[in-house]
Amino acid sequence: MNEIASPSRREFLKQNGLAGAGLVLGTAGLLRAEELANKPDTLHIAIIGCGLQGRTLLDAMADIPGIRVRCVCDIWSYNLRKMVEKIRVRQGEQPTAYADFEDMLAKEKDLDAAIVTTPDFWHAPHTIACLESGLHVYCEKMMSNTLEGARSMVVAAEKTKRLCQIGHQRRSNPLYRHTAGKLLGEKRILGQILAVDARWIRTKTSSSDIAVPAALHLPPDVLKKYGYQDMRRFLNWRWFFDLSGGLISDLGAHQIDVFNWYLGAVPSRVSATGGKRIFQDRDHFDQIMTMMEYAQPDGGVCRVSYQIICGSSGGGGNHETFLGSEGTIVASEDAAKTAIYREADAPFWDAHVLAGLLTSSVGASGKNSSSTGGISAYESESPEKFMLPVALETPRHTPHLVNFFNAIRGNGTLNCDARTAFLSEAVIHFINPAASKGEPVNITEKQLSL
Repeated sequence: MNEIASPSRREFLKQNGLAGAGLVLGTAGLLRAEELANKPDTLHIAIIGCGLQGRTLLDAMADIPGIRVRCVCDIWSYNLRKMVEKIRVRQGEQPTAYADFEDMLAKEKDLDAAIVTTPDFWHAPHTIACLESGLHVYCEKMMSNTLEGARSMVVAAEKTKRLCQIGHQRRSNPLYRHTAGKLLGEKRILGQILAVDARWIRTKTSSSDIAVPAALHLPPDVLKKYGYQDMRRFLNWRWFFDLSGGLISDLGAHQIDVFNWYLGAVPSRVSATGGKRIFQDRDHFDQIMTMMEYAQPDGGVCRVSYQIICGSSGGGGNHETFLGSEGTIVASEDAAKTAIYREADAPFWDAHVLAGLLTSSVGASGKNSSSTGGISAYESESPEKFMLPVALETPRHTPHLVNFFNAIRGNGTLNCDARTAFLSEAVIHFINPAASKGEPVNITEKQLSL
């Protein structure tokens, strides 16, 4: 256990923007000042991957000015047609459609950026090719289905001096940023962060297989060329070992990124367990639970308990609860679930309310009474509740896209560049092996190096 608190490990994290509070809200861009100053008002972009996530990001860009989708790419004509029509209606002109991204990059010479929303195992090849073609890239998480693939994306971004934003959209969410920058970074409102409890629960129907009529199937030779054994794997790629990391990467990546961000560290040790209870004909587990150990500046260890369960509508969706010595923060993309609680023996937070950092809420309903009245020896008083004075008033991906486009124009820096995302996502590549083998895994500096 001494390894997690060693000076060399803290120095490694400091060099990679995660030491101390770990609340770095952006990293420096790599472009020269004259390049940024010459960027046009309208940015011309490509979208690679026209499935559900690609269309979701297109919708999130609807009200962002100065963005023109010049071309789109997808190997499935069904996806292409849907995306082209959405863009034609919105922009009043039809983008050029491509079935192959290499063909697109060879023919499109005046693009500024690419949005990559293909399956995980294609992220590194698509992103690197775009970076080497001189484009800035917004790539959805996960960066890759392999650690080496993710590492290669960081190397390519820094070698080409192009911007590479990874789609951990919580990094640009005003609720999360206010909590990170003001409440944890400046005010240390929780005191010592002692533990984290987090989860993502979703119904089995939301994870059911996607299927389409045989008339829409891609030819077998096309599927094989692009890495798919059959149409089922093409449509449901998230469930197979060679195409993705399963639930812990599809859903868990977002929340593990928040753990690293708020705790200012990378875990040194992970243990996990998992299994298949609903979908027996898939590679990945449909439930997984993990424990992660994070070294903290006071020399102690913050333990994170995290679970993803597929198959139930209970559990309240997803949230991250940070339990501190002076308070508790419940974070979520669902603002209705977000709340802050003050411990009874913590300093009063009136100054934070007056400063606009918190909003006073209706007090707790009272004490938890036992059957005999009063407080049981095993119960606590209900803490005083506060809320955040900020809100997300756009689609959840919009602020992250705005941050990306602003950084291209020289207005600010990326909130989640490839190097930052790599340190968060690297953890995920150790959780699946820990769960499969039933053995804890230690994460070393060498494994995280670039």
